[in-house]
Amino acid sequence: MVEIRQLVKKYRERTVLDLPELTFEDGEIAALAGANGSGKTTLLRILAGVLSADGGEIRAPSQILYCPQNAYAFRGDLVENILLGVKEPPARALRLLEKMELAALAKKKASSLSGGELQRLALCRALIRPCRLLLLDEPTSACDARGTALAAQAIKEYQKEQGCTVIFSTHAPAFALTASRLLVLEDGRLADDGPPETVLNEPKTDWARSFSLLG
Repeated sequence: MVEIRQLVKKYRERTVLDLPELTFEDGEIAALAGANGSGKTTLLRILAGVLSADGGEIRAPSQILYCPQNAYAFRGDLVENILLGVKEPPARALRLLEKMELAALAKKKASSLSGGELQRLALCRALIRPCRLLLLDEPTSACDARGTALAAQAIKEYQKEQGCTVIFSTHAPAFALTASRLLVLEDGRLADDGPPETVLNEPKTDWARSFSLLG
């Protein structure tokens, strides 16, 4: 479980995050949505421990995986990238690549991948590791519809296997619909929270009004 109390983050005089109370249950897959600057990335970075809050309290599992928005590649091929820092057999990395439809590229240099392929590789690199809390910042922003669907399925399978909590940010309604819960941030505050279909069909925010379920 993740519990947030009186969380505040400011940049100079501007408050970019103001969350009095927020809880994420164990095993939940939650999507964060909202306009640019609404606080999605700031919240994920604070939960990941790479950014300090200016006030408040967070209770979260100690075993956390965080994937930033800008996917990156290390030297070597795709399998080497996935296995870097973990003691897992290459066959497991290949299975993840197959799920992401990247197996045919397994021996290519990771630096040669397209943006969408690189994001799927970064997700493979995360999903080979165990965790209790998985944080993903715009993990499919460069992916096409097929890549987004593959990523969503892999995340669901990983969550079921690990029993972990997953929180991801997105600008894509189609990807948000794959979560069990959708939270909309507006100017750093929680503007809506509920089942994705309800949030998008009964919009309370400009973000939700600007999209349809087919978006």
